[in-house]
Amino acid sequence: MNPHFERVQLKTRRHFLKEAGVGAIALNSLLSKESLASALPTNPVAPKVPHYPAKAKRVIYLHMTGSPPHLDLFDYKPELVKHSGEDCPDSVLKGRTFAFTTGVPKLLGTPRTFTRQGAGGTWMSDAIPHFHTVADEMAVINSVHTDQFNHAPAELLVYTGSPRSGRPSMGSWVTYGLGTENENMPGFVVLISSGVQPNGGRNSYGSGFLPSVYQGVQCRSKGDPVLYASDPRGMTRSLRRQSLDAIRDLNEIQATELGNPETLTRIAQYELAFRMQTAVPELMDISRESKKTIEAYGAEPGAGSFANNCLLARRLVESGVRFVQLFDWGWDFHGTGPSEGLTDGLTNKCATMDKPIAALIKDLKDRGMLDETLIVWGGEFGRTPFREGRTAKSNVLGRDHYPDCNSMWMAGGGIQGGTNYGQTDELGFSIAENPVHIHDIQATIMNQLGFDHKKLTYRFQGRDYRLTDVHGDVIKPILA
Repeated sequence: MNPHFERVQLKTRRHFLKEAGVGAIALNSLLSKESLASALPTNPVAPKVPHYPAKAKRVIYLHMTGSPPHLDLFDYKPELVKHSGEDCPDSVLKGRTFAFTTGVPKLLGTPRTFTRQGAGGTWMSDAIPHFHTVADEMAVINSVHTDQFNHAPAELLVYTGSPRSGRPSMGSWVTYGLGTENENMPGFVVLISSGVQPNGGRNSYGSGFLPSVYQGVQCRSKGDPVLYASDPRGMTRSLRRQSLDAIRDLNEIQATELGNPETLTRIAQYELAFRMQTAVPELMDISRESKKTIEAYGAEPGAGSFANNCLLARRLVESGVRFVQLFDWGWDFHGTGPSEGLTDGLTNKCATMDKPIAALIKDLKDRGMLDETLIVWGGEFGRTPFREGRTAKSNVLGRDHYPDCNSMWMAGGGIQGGTNYGQTDELGFSIAENPVHIHDIQATIMNQLGFDHKKLTYRFQGRDYRLTDVHGDVIKPILA
């Protein structure tokens, strides 16, 4: 149970007995400040043991914000190409509502060239040539579906298990369950590229109703690695230490009196910020990497880019960070401009993504870390098999939002590489085989970290909550 609620219950009973004039002396001895203080955990992010032996010790989640066009990357549909330009069948439109499309849209076959890659024969397009080289490390799931077709609620569903704000994010659940392996670094680090926050805002990596010590800490690959962690001007490190010691003593007194977990969070966060001042700048300095490694990722020291963030992700998990979340904006391919088109636009955007991710997979494997590092790639939903309504007459090809079908992949961390799981129908409108809901993705990630997703819970407002809500099944066929 939440220690704060336990404390409240104890104080309520004590208050009742005291007011009734019964057993006050005995009760005070049982509920002394010392005994209450000893019940409080001293470090809320100390390493913890999962429910059973884990296949993965850490996660790198690569989120393509806006949702990539899966039909132009992984889910090849020759029949859709054959009928491209024809009206969509009434059977797939009846009773349906789309984000930006009305009337009867035209079917849109992919303009990309597809080939089978790796021993598993995974279909991949020419937009992601570097992925071709790591196809045998990836388990591609072409039957993912969700309940939401707008960006923010769909993204929140992916990361918090609910389309509404207020629930803890996946990284927060992981650090709540596992703690951190490096006391000088947060257990959950967020890296954002392309200059735009996630669609769900900070809720996509927030701690919700969990103590805020478990929220994601945003680090930057350009400028100060962590905002507001530096000492104020004129304050020496020794003076900072004295100030923190005084604040810690006061917080410990309040923690003993009230037992609020947020007080423990403040103690832990102040101490972590102090340690991070020396640990983070060194860790975030990719110029310490070899020229060969930097070139493999396509990174550039001092810049802010997705490539830099992929290299930083490897450095972070190598240092003991449990959950690293990368958000990359610019994957909303409606076709409203050349940069959002499925030809040159997709080629250019993928060029910023597939090389560094392929390098990340190879780098982790070369260092013997891939087996214990789970990599997850995806967006918040899929894209339509037809042309987006607003751009139907444009020379630029684009697709609308589509919750019913999507592609994601996982690699490392006990995942069977070279696997292809699930299928959509011939035109890509519905799941034909092995449907996978977002809650199933969440359950599988938690399983690889050693958790029964049904048992990792937190009591809030009178009931136990979990990441997967009341849903979720582990996708066992993709496990090694």
